[in-house]
Amino acid sequence: MSCKMPSRFGYRFAASSKQGAGNGIISWIAPLIIIPGLFFLGCGGDGGGMQEFPPARVTVTEAESQDVPVYLDEVGKCVALESVSVQPQVSGRITGIHFKDGAELKKGDPLFTIDQRPYKAALDLAEANLAKARADLELAKIQFARVEDLTDSRAVARQEYDTRKNAVDVAAALVEQSQAELDSARIDYDYTTIDSPINGRAGHRLVDIGNVVTANTTTLLTIQRLDPIYAEFTVTESDLGRVRQHMQDGTLRVEVRVPEEPDTPLRGELTFLDNTVSDPTGTVKLRATVPNLDRRLWPGQFIKVRLVLDTKVNAVLVPSTAVQDSAQGNFVYVVNEDSTAELRPVSIGQRQGDLVVLENGVKAGERVILTGQLAVAPGAGVTIVEEGGQGGGAEAAPGGGM
Repeated sequence: MSCKMPSRFGYRFAASSKQGAGNGIISWIAPLIIIPGLFFLGCGGDGGGMQEFPPARVTVTEAESQDVPVYLDEVGKCVALESVSVQPQVSGRITGIHFKDGAELKKGDPLFTIDQRPYKAALDLAEANLAKARADLELAKIQFARVEDLTDSRAVARQEYDTRKNAVDVAAALVEQSQAELDSARIDYDYTTIDSPINGRAGHRLVDIGNVVTANTTTLLTIQRLDPIYAEFTVTESDLGRVRQHMQDGTLRVEVRVPEEPDTPLRGELTFLDNTVSDPTGTVKLRATVPNLDRRLWPGQFIKVRLVLDTKVNAVLVPSTAVQDSAQGNFVYVVNEDSTAELRPVSIGQRQGDLVVLENGVKAGERVILTGQLAVAPGAGVTIVEEGGQGGGAEAAPGGGM
């Protein structure tokens, strides 16, 4: 009796029926130890021929061609476009709060009221002082006019004339002083009502009704403008040259993604490049302005930022699972017209979702093996099946025998 193993594994052996029992057992077991998992597809009788393995069953996909972005992926953080800490400009007791925490505010919306009574009294006093100063000025003008008419007849002394004229000048100065005091009192009175300085979202108020606040010291509230919003991130010093080069060609596009919605990016534009590289980190800060009408982005939130530098035209893409690794580098299997597998070394580019760019080695439209590569040998025939297909799902006949 004799039995032969397929030459596909480069090993065959024969066991003679005339050998002793011990020698026969050893001659059968030795190849199984040397080649784990080796099995017989068939044993013929005297003069039996070689048996071949069936073609590997694989699924394939066509390499596609499309324009894809050339980009840098970074981690960034959202920053409010405008952020204002509201502080009182006069001291006093809080008597009114006119908004709710977290409210959307418009510029000019009332926020707080400080006790107006002392400032209203000061305003009234300033108005009275101004009225008195104006009356004094009018009297001084009348008295001066009397002596001015008598000057030519020398009915009054020159000293009297000068005194009356000086009284007019002093009264006029007092009017200006009183007017300035009135303006200051009116400003202080207006400051007792605090309005929103910007459009934005109110934070948590830091005072309650009855609290006494100090001018230019006590923080009452923080307001932040959320639409649009800044996306701040950094790039390494080694990427700075590429960024600057592509900025010269026009405004760069930015895509911002939040972790919970990675497939729906928000798009904005790069609007700021810092003027220095940070010594400790070797990075430079960039900032993009992103529309945020639906408030998907929030100040302080960590985000993924994709800075699009350029567009690669007619790039060849395949699913990333089609690319295999070896000691010599990356490769894919391409199915030829005769249904044989050809090993192609490739250089891979940037990922585009579930696809990856192939810089060389494959042309658009060629069939690339997607699954089943472990059973494929270069030049061997393959059977193409539908993804998830079973025994009857073959699409193409195998190529030549082995």
